[in-house]
Amino acid sequence: MIDKLEFVLALAREQHFGRAAEACSVSQPTLSAGIKQLEDTFGVLLVQRGSRFRGFTPEGERVLEWARRIVADTRAMRQEVDALKHGLAGHLQIAAIPTALAMTAMLTTPYRAKHPNVRFTIVSRTSIQVLSMLENLEVDAGLTYVDNEPVGNVNTIPLYYEEYRLLISSSGELGHREKVTWAEVGKVPLCLLTPDMQNRRIIDRLLRSAGAEPSPTLESNSMIVLFAHVRTGKWASIMPAKLAETLGLTESVRAIPIVEPAATHAIGLVVPDREPTTPLIKALIAEAKQLAILLGRPS
Repeated sequence: MIDKLEFVLALAREQHFGRAAEACSVSQPTLSAGIKQLEDTFGVLLVQRGSRFRGFTPEGERVLEWARRIVADTRAMRQEVDALKHGLAGHLQIAAIPTALAMTAMLTTPYRAKHPNVRFTIVSRTSIQVLSMLENLEVDAGLTYVDNEPVGNVNTIPLYYEEYRLLISSSGELGHREKVTWAEVGKVPLCLLTPDMQNRRIIDRLLRSAGAEPSPTLESNSMIVLFAHVRTGKWASIMPAKLAETLGLTESVRAIPIVEPAATHAIGLVVPDREPTTPLIKALIAEAKQLAILLGRPS
């Protein structure tokens, strides 16, 4: 039964029979037969069939919700038994928004010092994708905004406030300033994240509130790309203060606080709202709480 529920989860993620089969390391006929067996067991159609995947039936949507719960609980049970037998070990997968990627090291490094048999995979995703991957059991945890847009059915551990800086050459038009306003920043040619990123949506709102229309000269979904352009001295960008510090400023690039209005947003760890929590996630939550104290937990 569990393997067939895994097929349902894969189909929900991939929205394609062939890709779902590949994700489960089975042939497409095997995946289709497994789902058909589930349908025979329940006596209802779960999938709207055609020449391609067209979605789940209402009954299929309910089975999908149960599949997420049952598969998650099964994985948690296996992991807890293994931890009791061999100590904490396994694979922890984290999805993080680009502006928080550099901060993951502050979680994973002390975690691995205590649990050296745990390995990590960290991927960069939009805030919407982070929550979707959590829901579909593709990752164990996420690092994202926790106070700006709905985060859904998750537990959150706020870690720190994201404050904004204008990154600009010290020889640039505003490069000598100790602080700048959003209205002034709106007059500078900027390179920014792509519009699908929540950080970009926040920045756009702040610029518009100051009477400026966002019109970046360069867009990317990678903060590294933006920072590389800023370091040439020919570009400017808006970045969170902690990220700018982590990437490393040069003598020729300044990070200038942006005020009027002062703006902050809370970044935090998000994990599935399920009990019991897996041992891997429980240990990650413990590290997050320690990090929140170190950084000054948002209220």
